Amino acid sequence: MLHQTHAIKQFQTTSQLQSEQRRHIEHIFQLGEGLDAPCLPAQATIRRSWLRCLNDYQLDPTHPRPARVVPQQTLIEHRESVDELLHVARAGVDQLYGQIAQLGYVLLVTDHRGITVEFRGDPNQDQQLRKAGLYLGADWDERFAGTCAVGTCLHDRQAIICHRQEHFDASHISLTCTAAPIADPQGNVMAVLDISALQSPTQHESQNFSLSLVTLYARMIEDAYFLQRYRDCLMVRLDISREFVHVNGRGLIAIEENGQVIAANGVGRELIAEHQHRWPPWSANHIPMLGELFECEIADILSINSGTDDQLRAFRARASNTIHFISLLEPRRPRMAQRATPLTTELPEPLARLGADDPAMRKVQKLADRLRNEANVNVLICGETGTGKEVVARALHESGNRAKQPFIAVNCAAIPESLIESELFGYEPGAFTGGRSKGMRGLIPQAHGGTLFLDEIGDMPLALQTRLLRVLAEREVMPLGANTPVKIDIRVITATHRHIEEMIQQGEFREDLYYRLNGAQLRLPALRERADKLYVIRRVFEDVAAERAAQISPRLRADAISALLAYSWPGNIRQLKNALAFALATSESDEITVHDLPEQCLSQRITRHEAPQLVADASESQTGSLTQLLKQHHWNISAVARELGVSRPTVYRQMQRHGIVPPNWQGG
Repeated sequence: MLHQTHAIKQFQTTSQLQSEQRRHIEHIFQLGEGLDAPCLPAQATIRRSWLRCLNDYQLDPTHPRPARVVPQQTLIEHRESVDELLHVARAGVDQLYGQIAQLGYVLLVTDHRGITVEFRGDPNQDQQLRKAGLYLGADWDERFAGTCAVGTCLHDRQAIICHRQEHFDASHISLTCTAAPIADPQGNVMAVLDISALQSPTQHESQNFSLSLVTLYARMIEDAYFLQRYRDCLMVRLDISREFVHVNGRGLIAIEENGQVIAANGVGRELIAEHQHRWPPWSANHIPMLGELFECEIADILSINSGTDDQLRAFRARASNTIHFISLLEPRRPRMAQRATPLTTELPEPLARLGADDPAMRKVQKLADRLRNEANVNVLICGETGTGKEVVARALHESGNRAKQPFIAVNCAAIPESLIESELFGYEPGAFTGGRSKGMRGLIPQAHGGTLFLDEIGDMPLALQTRLLRVLAEREVMPLGANTPVKIDIRVITATHRHIEEMIQQGEFREDLYYRLNGAQLRLPALRERADKLYVIRRVFEDVAAERAAQISPRLRADAISALLAYSWPGNIRQLKNALAFALATSESDEITVHDLPEQCLSQRITRHEAPQLVADASESQTGSLTQLLKQHHWNISAVARELGVSRPTVYRQMQRHGIVPPNWQGG
């Protein structure tokens, strides 16, 4: 331990810190010397932590430490260790930050070693936050950072406020931090949820609401993780209030079908501990049956959903004699049968696959269901590029009474204006120079009896719009060079990403054609707006994986899912499909991780914190270093990307840029 009197004198003569920081350091030494004073922290947890910092960790309060941020590769490893939790916690983290952002707070999630693996903060304060250590990758372990909310929460395994001068390090005394632990189903702390601010009122009581809020969200995340982890098991949810069981039952216990307890959340573990305190188990490994905890038989539990009106039953806890109201959560489906399936199973299968539980898509699905057999009602599908307009058109066709007839799709923007008329209407032999000697049946006649889908109808030339209007009105087509029209029976579905109303005002689209096409309108939401984004990701991934016809079915890991969910997808579902196809094509294992995704699809929260990229801006002098690294890892691109702390696409791009070709790609 430092000789404290000498240290204080040395500090007073050499330090340039402000007087407030000097007084703070003197208070720490006063506690270390066994003195008591009104200025010392009131919280016993803070006092104990200060003494640990002085005596156990040998931290010198006269030498405040700058924030320590771990290297990018180390951060990646820490994030991967809690990727399942981060995936589950994402919604709660975003919701909590939405409540505190306007108050000047930032949000951190750290792993059990105190490394910040998730961060939300104001980009305008980026430099200040980084300097203070309120940043992605910052190390808040008590052994390094001293007394702080995260580190002390990890040590004491309980929620805590560390307000201003309660911090050990003098450089942190302007901060206010509040943290709560997140435990795994076995009760081990696996993460910490923290909200902090660079400045705050001096009163400690000002943070009491922060403590309640952080504790609440930590429990919500903990319970969401528990529900995800044991989603394939029977579970009971319990509370002492009947009214709150279904919406916010505090206790969760996963059980076998014979009533054997598998795991429990915090409230459930407290109930088990209370029982074991009253009746100590004969074996340290003994886990009680549900029938031991409550006055019940397993049959009473298993019949809750079928035998009660409100799917609740009251049972008395044996240890406390307290009545708990219990609901039964049954597995959604067996583990082996799990796959992406829509919620709207009452719809025809093609329409049901369009979405799961998004309000805008549900509206599209229900309207499409009513229109699927209405051939006389032309449908206009609107939405941004890549939202799946052709997929919806095909679903409408395949779920209707024309499903066995042709579905002809025409992209009006892809056919040259000089050819679009002949492509749509067809032509007779010798109709024009360069045509087929036998003529050609047009796309519209090919759709006879079925559905004609005109994509990007807003790009159809005005002259052709006039002819299309005549086709729709008279239900016949005149091929180029023909003397006799061809009768047609078609259903017309059109799509556009453009604002047709504005085009009409500018004279670029015929108003009468618009109203002819717009018998009913389906408006598709952008992918970034959809509440069922996870369903879309899984379904598209299944479809892309099925197209590859690989023997091994790949897995989309949670860290990749989290990155995909966080991205804004300007190219919508088409861009998502391309990204997943790229990941599947370049992945070197049977699971897709965040490092397999294209760079542009990574969340800005990840990419903007990447370490200085040796690869991203490689100069000619660095090319040799890159080649050497590739050889060292036997041309394993994933291993090189991990060592550099960048994504695999970055390595591929720089290899291409500098003409680096792996031996197995070289010809000869």
